[in-house]
Order: sequence, then C-alpha cells, then structure tokens
Amino acid sequence: MRAPFRGAGHGLRIWNAAIAHAGSRVIGLDGVVAQQDNYRKSGFELAYANVRYGGIVVAPPPPPADVVALKTIPFAMVDTDDATVFPAPRGTFLRAWIDAPGHIGRALMRDGRLAAWGVIRPCRMGRKIGPLVADDRAGAEATMQALLASGGSGEVFLDVPAVNRDAVALAESFGLKPAFETARMYTGPIRPLRLDRVFGVTSFELG
Repeated sequence: MRAPFRGAGHGLRIWNAAIAHAGSRVIGLDGVVAQQDNYRKSGFELAYANVRYGGIVVAPPPPPADVVALKTIPFAMVDTDDATVFPAPRGTFLRAWIDAPGHIGRALMRDGRLAAWGVIRPCRMGRKIGPLVADDRAGAEATMQALLASGGSGEVFLDVPAVNRDAVALAESFGLKPAFETARMYTGPIRPLRLDRVFGVTSFELG
C-alpha cells in the first residue's frame, strides 16, 4: 500500500479477497523473507529461495553461431520446454512475454532440439534476464552471452533459484552480486520441476 493508506487494513482485505478468489487452486508466490511466517498463516509453505543477482556487465564477445533468435524457434517447442520448469500451463503469457516491445529472445539448438533459451528486457533500472532455461551451465552461458551482446554494456539483473548451484556460479562468473532474496512458497503440491534447468526466473511478480 502507498504510505498514506497504510495501517487501515486495506492490504489485508485485498489479500483475503485474492485468496478467496483462488478457491481450491494452488497459489505460488515469491515473498520477502521477513514475511514468511505471515504467509504460512495463509497456508503457504516454503519450497526454496530465489536470489536476485545484479551488477554492471561489459558486453561479451559475439555468441556462438548456434545461438539464434528465439522467435525463429517453433513456439510449441518453447512451450513444451517451459513445462519442465514451471508448474502450470502458461503458453498465452509466454508468447506475449517473448513478443513484448523491447524484449529480446535467444535460443541454443543442439542436434535439432532446444537446449537453452532466454529473454532479456529493459527495466526501470538496467535490464533483466528471465527466463533463462538450459540443459546445463554451458548452454545457459552461451545464451546469456548472446542476450547480453544484444544490448551492449550496462546494469543487468538475474534472479536464480538458490538450489541451482550452477545458476549461482553462472551469475557470479559474470561478476553479478546478490542484491535481494525472496521465498518461493506454495499452498499445496505442484508437479515436479527441473529446477536444475532454471538459470533465470521469468519474474518474481509473474513466476
């Protein structure tokens, strides 16, 4: 809530209305660590932590030739791959995210299959990479290199699941430093996810 409206219970009423609207559906959130106990009171349980890394990155050299524009990849291939790292279908959102003004996507193909892909976008401060999905660190690094090369030097942010040590190491290898942490929490069970393939969360606000 904006400062003049705090302390009157508006935020709690909005929260309760949203929880009620969800009904029996499983809800996921990325909440500030200090509020975890309050989220638990509403039925949320901690799954893992996400950490935001940020810093000034110098534009890397040109990426490998097998990294291509994400829009040249059949969308069905991207949508299917996304299902391995996100607990709900989000094809409509994903297509809009990739096509949004200012968003640039890159993909790495290996033997005719999608091995890594990601999107970089402008933010209020600098640029943010997300999602960044890859079979391994090498694929994530090649794709991240291509994304960074698309916009030159500047401030960059990457949100990574703390449980993916390769993702943490990748962020650190580009000189990025921890700046913020959130708690990924759910109100119920979700389908198994390949968090080892998540090198960059799409958005704390949108999952």
